[in-house]
Amino acid sequence: MSGAAPLLATPLNSIHRACGAKMVDFGGWDMPVQYTGIIDEHNAVRNAAGVFDVSHMGEIEIRGPEAAKLTDFVTTNAVTKLKTGQAHYSGLLYEHGGFVDDILVHKVADDHYFLCVNASNQDKDYAHIRSLNRFDAEVENAGPRYAQLAIQGPKARATLQKLTPVDLTAIKYYWFTDGDVCGLPARIAHTGYTGEDGFEIYVPPSEACHVWQRVLDAGAEFGIKPAGLGARNTLRLEAKMALYGHEIDASISPLEADLSWIVKFDKGDFVGRVALLEQKEAGIRRKLVGFEMRGRGIGRDGYEVFLDGAAAGWVTSGSPSPTLNKNIGLCYLPTEHAEPGKTIQIMIRNQPVDAVTVETPFYKRAK
Repeated sequence: MSGAAPLLATPLNSIHRACGAKMVDFGGWDMPVQYTGIIDEHNAVRNAAGVFDVSHMGEIEIRGPEAAKLTDFVTTNAVTKLKTGQAHYSGLLYEHGGFVDDILVHKVADDHYFLCVNASNQDKDYAHIRSLNRFDAEVENAGPRYAQLAIQGPKARATLQKLTPVDLTAIKYYWFTDGDVCGLPARIAHTGYTGEDGFEIYVPPSEACHVWQRVLDAGAEFGIKPAGLGARNTLRLEAKMALYGHEIDASISPLEADLSWIVKFDKGDFVGRVALLEQKEAGIRRKLVGFEMRGRGIGRDGYEVFLDGAAAGWVTSGSPSPTLNKNIGLCYLPTEHAEPGKTIQIMIRNQPVDAVTVETPFYKRAK
């Protein structure tokens, strides 16, 4: 019998192991879940800065005279509204309206779009886009050409500014520029997945270890820490940012996931548009909502949610919130009950535990 396929490794794998990080299998990748501890790393990002290795994420590049047309057709947001150097959050959908993936679309030029996609979905996303390419455009699965680091937190800009001549204050939120970091060619994006201010940088994989250490050295005076997937998850949950395979998947539409804002029906045809219009007109039956635990316990992913003694939905993500010092989570409920202030029960070890639905995001940084 053949064994399981070996885990994929980012260019920073040896550094994580040398730092004593706890490593886990994350979608087929050998990734650090924590270094000094999830709460410690979470608080560093909220109060100072943290650096994440997100080189497992995929990059897909679309080039050619009709690159904009292809990108606009396969995604839900309005690509034609993007200016050069601007990025937006969007969805790749199947015809039935469910998610292939959630992605970031960056406009590099009129004939060049750069997509950042989820690690475990990159091959699927690439095949999906290629299968729909009836335009004068080329699609490249470009992940091997990039390492990606996320520098996040109130001191992220001050940290990164030491390493680049690019004026980071001039890059607006969800904009990016191509310049250099540590004397190397880099794409610098004012984006992130933590609810804090910060940047995501794309650098040559061969130089990733060098850049990682330079970032840690530059941020040392601010208290920067390397952060793993555990803190990344608690940070994004507090900010109510969707995680593929939890809040969204092939069975969930953007309208159900409270992501209708990334769907631009007025832009013309796109994959999934007909199904979403039908769903919108009929009315969605379930919707994503936030909750806080009232009883003792944590509502974990996959736990059943009860309403008035009857099964009504399920938890998509749940965790203690280090920032709020509460146990929080997201769940799907029937639309008529998906509003703040509803008393619900989460089934924890076959026991119903009280919770209440609340406004989201749970945490919003001060501007």
